[in-house]
Amino acid sequence: MGSGEKVFVYEDLVKHKDRNDCWLLISRKVYNVTQFLEDHPGGDEVLLAASGKDATNDFEDVGHSDDAREQMQKYYIGEVDATTIPARRMYKAQTSTAATQQEEPGFLFKIIQFLVPLLILGFAFGLQFLGKKEKTET
Repeated sequence: MGSGEKVFVYEDLVKHKDRNDCWLLISRKVYNVTQFLEDHPGGDEVLLAASGKDATNDFEDVGHSDDAREQMQKYYIGEVDATTIPARRMYKAQTSTAATQQEEPGFLFKIIQFLVPLLILGFAFGLQFLGKKEKTET
């Protein structure tokens, strides 16, 4: 980073996320894309949705061309102080007992769905067998 480059704190970046003032943070570089909103091939809503946060993953997931990356340079206004970027929250799978208890009734319900018809069939065959046995005794 050269001595003439502007350095922003993350909190400043978050303030610039509307149609009249839209900044993006991509790979720790700050871009003022306000003038580009109307020209963006994916529409302005894509850029507005990515503003006010670290948009690096959003940008990389799309797979922008080399031409798009070159075009970005005219909107570059500085870098963000990396120490001011909040840590990303990672999704943590829930492993509480509530999740386990929620699975048990489902399993029990499946067993009941299987056993009840078997019991009904067994009862029906039992009645039929008893009915035949009574007829043979008379």
